[in-house]
Order: sequence, then structure tokens, then C-alpha cells
Amino acid sequence: MSALQGLRIETSTPFILLQDGGRFGCRHLGVTQGGALDWVSMSWANWILGNPLDAAVVEIGLGGFSLICQQDGCLALAGADLGATLDAQPLPLWSHFRVRPGQRLAFAHPRRGARAYLAAPGGFVGEPQLGSLACVGRENLGGLHADGKALAAGDQLTWRGEAAKPRGIPRASIPDLAGEIHLEVILGAQIGDFSGQSLFDAFNSDWTVDTRADRMGVRLLGPVLQCKRQSMVSEGIGLGALQVPPDGQPIALLNDRQTIGGYPRLGALTPLAVARLAQCLPGTSLRFAPTVQEAAYRTHQQRLATWWAD
Repeated sequence: MSALQGLRIETSTPFILLQDGGRFGCRHLGVTQGGALDWVSMSWANWILGNPLDAAVVEIGLGGFSLICQQDGCLALAGADLGATLDAQPLPLWSHFRVRPGQRLAFAHPRRGARAYLAAPGGFVGEPQLGSLACVGRENLGGLHADGKALAAGDQLTWRGEAAKPRGIPRASIPDLAGEIHLEVILGAQIGDFSGQSLFDAFNSDWTVDTRADRMGVRLLGPVLQCKRQSMVSEGIGLGALQVPPDGQPIALLNDRQTIGGYPRLGALTPLAVARLAQCLPGTSLRFAPTVQEAAYRTHQQRLATWWAD
């Protein structure tokens, strides 16, 4: 593919990242998972084009991003409404669209949700590190140039091939980014160390997404949770872990989290809850809903079956 094909980035921000399904099998090396925060939207964007669900996409956080198209192609867009336009004409959400050389694709600012996902036929091209293109800045891994850096003005994106016949997402399957937010929590090993009042408050109070939020974790503000466990040996940290530091305000750990931690945990968000939290802007109000692993697993399998059916 020549240097004049694909998409040329015109303007960008530190929140525009090349991501895929993540980097697995290397946490024993201290290397975190990475990958698309809203894996559901990433999967839908890829599904539309007939790609592998975890193919590399552009994660567009908060907008402020524009590209110049340099070849004919069919792209797909899913996730947040960031005011996407093609030559100043609004683009449909959760759908595919055709591009021609010279056209300008732009994302303004959040209208609903925080992150949009742009997919291309076969996935965007890059140099895998430890089996993934997932961009993790803290570890200088992944991304377009295999250095963990965000996409920047002048970068060139190319894709792997021609799209299969694009598909339309059933309306009933499109995630609701506007309704009330209830995040399911699988109860954790330290749940018995929290006071009864704290457990009541945790699942019967509103929580607010703090401004202290990034790809590593999201701090949530609400009632102060009290845990009688004063110290603990550091242990492995899974996706969605709800750590409670001494100030009693939980932190939901996301894809770029540390691999071990020593704060007690209320539990862990389910993968679907992590994807939903990834679309929450600071100031968003939400609630926790307790669940058990078996129920969360069934719900997760039902979601995957939506894509596997085709």
C-alpha cells in the first residue's frame, strides 16, 4: 500500500489512540492489558465491516480529531456521538459509510458518551508488540509507531484489505448511552471486611464520575466506604476491580491498570459494565448493582452470541 493511501491525520489530541482487543498472557512480566476501553463499541464497529471483533481500530476520546481521506473505502463508526461529519455533513452513528480521496472526516466534541470507534476493512495496520497493537503510553507499547504514543497530525493510517458486504446493527442491539446507568459488580474476596452500612451505601447510593479519570482508572465520588482491613498483601488486579483506598472513595480500574495492588476491593465490574463506564463523562451519575460470577458469565456469553450468530 502506497504512502498516499488510507487516511492522513490532520488534527489530533492525546486521547486519540490505535487500539485492539488488548494484550494478554504477559501480566507476569508486569505488562498490562491495554486495548479498547469500550470493547462493545469496538466489536460492533468491526462487526459491521466483517472484521475480527478485536481488529485494530481508532479509539477517539472526546473528539478534537480530523482526518483527510486518501483512497476510496468503506469505514464504520460506533460508540459515542462526537458530532462526526464527512465534508461537514453529519455521519450516522453505529453504521458504515463510504469515503473518497480528498474528503475530510472530523469529530467535534462529546454530545453523548465519551469515546467513538473508527474501523476500517481488515483493521488498521501497525507493528504488533507482544501480540497486540494496543497503545499503552505508560509502558511505551503499541500504537502506530510501536512507541505507545497517541496518533498525531501527519500520521498515516492504512488498512488491510477490502471490506466484506457491510452489515447493519439491529436497532435493539445498539447500546443505550443515554439511559440510567447501573453497573453490575461481581462481589470480591474482601467484601466481608466492609461495614454493613458501607455495603448498604455502596449499592443504594448514587456515585459520580470524578474528573480524575483516565485509561488506568476512574475515581467515583459518593458515600465514604469503611473497611476494617488496614493492610493486605498486594495481589493481582483484574479488569474492573473496585479498589477502595483509605479515603473510602472507590476507584474502578480499567484496561491500563497496574498489574498488582494492595487496597481492599469491593468487587469487580463485569466486562459489560467496564465498557459502559468507559462512555461516562465526569459528572455522570451511576449506581452499582451486585451480581455473582455465574450470572455475569451468562450475560457475557449472551452478548458474545449476538456476534457469533453471524
